[in-house]
Amino acid sequence: MEKPLTQHIRADRQPLTLKEYEMAGGYQSLRKVIKAMTPKAVIDLVKESNLRGRGGAGFNTGLKWSFVPADSTTPKYLIANADEMEPGTFKDRILLECTPHQLIEGMILASYAIGANISYIYLRWAYKTAAHALTKALEEAKAAGYLGQNILGSGFNLEMHLHTGAGRYMCGEETALLNSLEGKRATPRAKPPFPQISGLFGRPTIVNNVETLCCLPHILMNGPDWFKDLSRTSDAGTKIYGVSGRVKKPGAWELPMGITMRELIEEYAGGMQDGLRFRGALPGGASTDFLVEEHLDVKLDYTSVAAAGSRLGTGTLVILDDKTCPVGFVKNLEHFFAQESCGYCTPCREGLPWVEKILESIDLGKGRMEDLQLLAFHTKYLGPGNTFCAFAPGAMEPLQSALKYFREDFEKHIHEKVCPYERETLSVLR
Repeated sequence: MEKPLTQHIRADRQPLTLKEYEMAGGYQSLRKVIKAMTPKAVIDLVKESNLRGRGGAGFNTGLKWSFVPADSTTPKYLIANADEMEPGTFKDRILLECTPHQLIEGMILASYAIGANISYIYLRWAYKTAAHALTKALEEAKAAGYLGQNILGSGFNLEMHLHTGAGRYMCGEETALLNSLEGKRATPRAKPPFPQISGLFGRPTIVNNVETLCCLPHILMNGPDWFKDLSRTSDAGTKIYGVSGRVKKPGAWELPMGITMRELIEEYAGGMQDGLRFRGALPGGASTDFLVEEHLDVKLDYTSVAAAGSRLGTGTLVILDDKTCPVGFVKNLEHFFAQESCGYCTPCREGLPWVEKILESIDLGKGRMEDLQLLAFHTKYLGPGNTFCAFAPGAMEPLQSALKYFREDFEKHIHEKVCPYERETLSVLR
């Protein structure tokens, strides 16, 4: 099984030095591209590879790049979105800490393709180890002539800067990230205009996820057909899948796109811990809909997960077991989302705290049956098209699917006026 993104990660998880990365084939793709391919040819090849954005949206990367104006006089920017704050997600952290040069090479290739001469890595503040690894790697890359003026004698110039954010979930949304990078409050922007036309400082800008950018050196070295053949489905390439929750071996693995949820949980995560049963999973981090036992054989790609009623998102499963209260599980998520709302639009600012209070009341055994109607109301009116950005609709996904699949648990809390899971735990202790 080919694992282009993770195959050279060291056992001690120390970052690859420039020399180690070059010995593993690093920067050969850059040498090939910068000497023999035009920017348009790079865009066309990436488009043909069907590389879809690994940050959650799943949009075709080459197609996204093609929206940037092709003129050479307008300044353009390339940004790596490394603000990995989706609960349950840690795939980018592995790449940032262990193979920083892979990201840097991918960013140089993307910058060359769109004609950007300045690029930024927007890093989550808490990723201290990654910041240290990236700082050193950037110094090494510049000293070796991979960054700066006249890269490899090609006439192409590129500055690359590391920017550490202050730490808000909202900064993962690309236009809020742009505002933050400009020193403004991290609120989303109205679209259109899209960042590809008017982004950072009003200039054409591409924002790509870390994992997406790390795929580029391999695609441009080996070709689009090779990349497609790595996958089991039409959604090309490999994917870094993760599993958290009460499984025997939580972690992350690079696997062919389209592996089933059952394979991921049972073969790689070791199955559920002894005495526990699988009830459901959020397949792409906290802001996705639950998939349940009937979905265990769904292929984990963008198309198949969407057909099952959820989103692949970041591809990192958060597992719900039969000894964990679904109401408390969802309440914890909504508490996070209520805290992280940027407060820009009323439905999100006022609605999410209200949702959290209703769930807390139900969880404490003080709920009413009417509360379930109120929660259903919120899932509709905080849904797509009713808020300024996709933050609140994402927050509603675990709630709306929990009401669908675990409604009996909500009703038990209300009728019995106590959390049945808490009561069961107390009875065992007695």
